Amino acid sequence: MNQFLSVVTHGAQVIYVRAQLSSLENQFQIQKGTLFIMATKTPITVAHGDGIGPEIMAATLHILEAAGAQLDIETIEIGEKVYLAGNSAGIAPEAWDSLRRTKVFLKAPITTPQGGGYRSLNVTVRKALGLYANVRPCVSYHPFVKTKHPVMDVVIVRENEEDLYAGIEYRQTNDMMLSLKLISRPGCEKIVRYAFEYARRFNRKKVTCFTKDNIMKISDGLFHKVFDEIAAEYADIENEHWIVDIGAAKLADTPEAFDVVVMPNLYGDILSDVAAQIAGSVGLAGSSNIGTSCAMFEAIHGSAPRRAGQNMANPSGLLLGAVLMLVHINQMETAERVHNAWLKTLEDGIHTYDIYKDDVSKEKVGTKEFADAVVARVGQKPSQLKAVTYVKQDGEASEVSKPATTNKAAAKKEATKETVGVDVYLDCVGKSPDEIGRAIEALNGDGLKLELVTNRGTKVYPDGLPETFTTDHWRCRFLSEKAIEHKHITALLNRVSEAGFDFIKTENLCTFDGKAGYSA
Repeated sequence: MNQFLSVVTHGAQVIYVRAQLSSLENQFQIQKGTLFIMATKTPITVAHGDGIGPEIMAATLHILEAAGAQLDIETIEIGEKVYLAGNSAGIAPEAWDSLRRTKVFLKAPITTPQGGGYRSLNVTVRKALGLYANVRPCVSYHPFVKTKHPVMDVVIVRENEEDLYAGIEYRQTNDMMLSLKLISRPGCEKIVRYAFEYARRFNRKKVTCFTKDNIMKISDGLFHKVFDEIAAEYADIENEHWIVDIGAAKLADTPEAFDVVVMPNLYGDILSDVAAQIAGSVGLAGSSNIGTSCAMFEAIHGSAPRRAGQNMANPSGLLLGAVLMLVHINQMETAERVHNAWLKTLEDGIHTYDIYKDDVSKEKVGTKEFADAVVARVGQKPSQLKAVTYVKQDGEASEVSKPATTNKAAAKKEATKETVGVDVYLDCVGKSPDEIGRAIEALNGDGLKLELVTNRGTKVYPDGLPETFTTDHWRCRFLSEKAIEHKHITALLNRVSEAGFDFIKTENLCTFDGKAGYSA
């Protein structure tokens, strides 16, 4: 028979009851007459961060505990102190052991010290742990939070590892800087499939792709192509593509036209902040960073050091990030209780300073008081805002976090690659386009012939326009009528050097199954 081992109370309210059933110990939680049976605790890693981070993390963990979250917490230190101690990544080597062990990271905002030499901690963690999908639900809470879009409910799914965020940059001349945009087929496949799996699991009706493939026909063009290939496998979900500039304008003006939006890294970073802000406030948005083995959950706002220690910060962004975490680790009932209690708190007009409005709000509260208000409403649901429901998944973790990384269209033989030319980049001042063109043209040989010279992507030789503005950075394109070898390129570079030109970069020009793998 059952024997009570301990009872924990808060005032007259029973909070926890421990009972022994045969040889197993189970934990029960009673919240306002409701009995919750608790599962085995899930290990997670927690970082309290900098600035307002410790305050909003304390508030978040208080709410999670009160709602019955079963968490075995390991704490690590990240951020400013670690940076200033000499670690340029902002995370100590031993902290990685915890992240590898728990595979779940709840992170408060951090402060990156001013000055050079400090790497982005978020980028470091995302790349090191393979967190390829950044997911940001952007929802309006009209009329309790000010917004121009009362029915907005958009999820931005952002590729998280590639694009310009590869961070590969060079200063090539006095005037010219270079940043490489990297888009891979496997990277596109993972994020696009994730977006469709997310839509299917959460009963979303449409997935929209944003790219700029009218200009970047190869890199963004690949993202769009992969989107079309994978969309064909999801006949139950509507799909569409927008050029990112007009798509962003439409998102800002009519967000209800969108459901799930998937896009490369840079566009996703910018537009997820825009979407969160037009929904009501960046301060209310949480995000998840999902990989095949690990995941990180956070608020999307910064550490706001000027608000630190004042009991003013709104913990909602981190709390909603924690709700995403609970869904990820399959503690659905707890996620539902936390989310609905938070919605009920908003609905009851209990607001922190950042969203307080005299005509809507009823009480302006601090960080701790807001958390207490959410705790007091655990077990309640909103009556005006839409209550949330989370469906428990089979297995220990959310299946949407583990999509396949390849698709049927990609399961074909590799293309035949041939090198047919080379772009040679020069650092050159004091010469006109015609002078450079004629001098470089004299270096033709081994079948390689100068095709054109460009400056900042605009053709200046032959037959350039005199009005074209030029800098000290020139691209000289050599092409051959047949395949060439590396020795032909190195011989060309020797001739360029002997002619007194400073070459600073080369790009091989290749065909794949006879199709050009380079821009015109």
